[in-house]
Amino acid sequence: MAEVSETRGSSFSAEAFSARARGRLTLDDRPRGGGGGAAGDHALDPGFAGTAEAMAALRLAAVLIPVVAHRGEATVLLTQRTEELPAHAGQIAFPGGKIEDDDATPLSAALREAHEEVGLAPGHVEPIGYLRPYHTRTGFHIVPVVAMVRPGFTLTLDRREVADAFEVPLSFLMNPENHRRHSRVLRGARRYFFAMPYENRYIWGVTAGIIRELYKEVYRP
Repeated sequence: MAEVSETRGSSFSAEAFSARARGRLTLDDRPRGGGGGAAGDHALDPGFAGTAEAMAALRLAAVLIPVVAHRGEATVLLTQRTEELPAHAGQIAFPGGKIEDDDATPLSAALREAHEEVGLAPGHVEPIGYLRPYHTRTGFHIVPVVAMVRPGFTLTLDRREVADAFEVPLSFLMNPENHRRHSRVLRGARRYFFAMPYENRYIWGVTAGIIRELYKEVYRP
């Protein structure tokens, strides 16, 4: 129970989160390719690894974890993907996508994708640091970028990809009591994953896994 009580005793104001994150994270560039030490689907569900072909050819991606610096309690900005997308349709996600050849760093890719997907202007974003890379069983090497976002921004959603954007209190996402382990049968095997149902939203899979990593790297002792 020490894990839970420590988090409950913490402040979730923007100032407190920023100070804590800056003490634990860095913007030193993370490796752009695969490698040891990555978080990911394999850590929670080692019996359900990706195909050898997928894991041998990891596709590089970056996502932005936008912590909105409201007065009082900070929130995290998330998106809901459209139902028309060929992959992960309707799911909750962070702004982000593929790292292109002309992206100087994963940070550059995350800022570009956030601007393209939801119209979040880079001038409102103050990057803090990287979480460790997150590997998915479908063959993605995702670099999460933690950043503070100054309120007052205006979003313009790319309706081809994003159906909605919404905010969730940081205190909810950083409370490990809300990090539930759910499971589904996929391709004849039971898959285990984190899920964080919030109001009428079902945050699960890779997004929930990255939120869990944010908690582990910033809040867990």
